[in-house]
Amino acid sequence: MTRIRVLVADDHPVTRSGIASVLSTQPDFEIVGEAATGADAVAEAAHLDPDIILMDLRMPVLSGVSAIEAILSASPETRIVVLTTYATDAEILRAIEAGAVGYLLKDVPHDELFHALRAVVRGERYLAPFVTERLIARVQQRGRPGLTQREADVLRCVAGGSSNKAIAATLGITEPTVKAHLVHVFEKLNVENRTAAVRVALARGLIEG
Repeated sequence: MTRIRVLVADDHPVTRSGIASVLSTQPDFEIVGEAATGADAVAEAAHLDPDIILMDLRMPVLSGVSAIEAILSASPETRIVVLTTYATDAEILRAIEAGAVGYLLKDVPHDELFHALRAVVRGERYLAPFVTERLIARVQQRGRPGLTQREADVLRCVAGGSSNKAIAATLGITEPTVKAHLVHVFEKLNVENRTAAVRVALARGLIEG
């Protein structure tokens, strides 16, 4: 059996140990190291030469994107998968442009995480559905900011008075994903809270009253 050597880069020690514990349940994954900062990730990548690096984006000392660029500059064959809570459109694009071949949210089911990493090792790319939706929307909406179907669904639930937990249950997604959608809604509509987002979306006809 070919072992997949993984370096976990995240500034939260509990998160790092949790990821390592999950991956260690699979016989083909081997955790070869951990990094608490972006700079540590660059150094450990050079020292350990892992097959895959799981990289958080919001890292101290050196950002995740900068670390990705530095690692791939020195070792272009390294496969880097972003594993983060959520991020803005700009961060998603910068990470992919920097060379990340995978992008997952931290609430990803374990089986999907295993599948994604194995796919990446085979030379494939793996983007969470949420990220694919964001990228497609970004291309489609150049010059005319609007809401994706899922964002509109979330905002309709907000307009109906639903909590994030209730929205997640209604739409069959997780609470972190609901929060991520709302972050993008706020950015697009240039607002700072749920009430303002609903008001602006109704005024623009982006959701029905």
